Amino acid sequence: MKKLMILGALIVALSGCSEEQQNKISRLGVTWLEGDYRVTYAVDGHIKSWVVRDGKVTTEPDKGYYYFWALENEKKIYVQTPIERSYIEEIK
Repeated sequence: MKKLMILGALIVALSGCSEEQQNKISRLGVTWLEGDYRVTYAVDGHIKSWVVRDGKVTTEPDKGYYYFWALENEKKIYVQTPIERSYIEEIK
C-alpha cells in the first residue's frame, strides 16, 4: 500500500512538470541505462546519426552534452553531441 501511494505521488508530481522538465528528467535517466541506442543530431537540415551497441549514453546537463562510444564504419568512436537538438532512440 505504501509503495502504491509513493507511485501515485510520483505520477502526480511528474504530471505537474512542464514538457521541458520532463525531457530533462528523461535525459538524466538515459545516463544510467545500458543497451542499444541510435543518437541523432539534427540542426538546420543537417542530420547525423550514430549507433551505440551494448553501451550507454551519458550526460552532464551542466555542460550541455551527451557523450558515448558509437560504431562508425565498424570502428568504435567517441562522440560528443549537444543535448539540444539531439534525439535518443532505444533500438530493440
